[in-house]
Amino acid sequence: MDLPVLLFASWAEALGASTVTVTLPADPTVRDVLAAVQARVAGRALPRPLVAVNHRYAKPDAPVRAGDEVALIPPVAGG
Repeated sequence: MDLPVLLFASWAEALGASTVTVTLPADPTVRDVLAAVQARVAGRALPRPLVAVNHRYAKPDAPVRAGDEVALIPPVAGG
């Protein structure tokens, strides 16, 4: 299954895009999405992102289905 993934902040900068499409195995999970996107950054050290599926934070073992909106959201700091 091919799935678009929204990227924010350092992840978008590292990949030069605000969205990438990843190819996932059968019965994919959030962990599979993250691994597919991380493979594209070629070992660069990026902050571990939170992953949201359909506007809700999701755990690594949460399932992902065709048509889901998936976003990688790096930690934010501010003052």
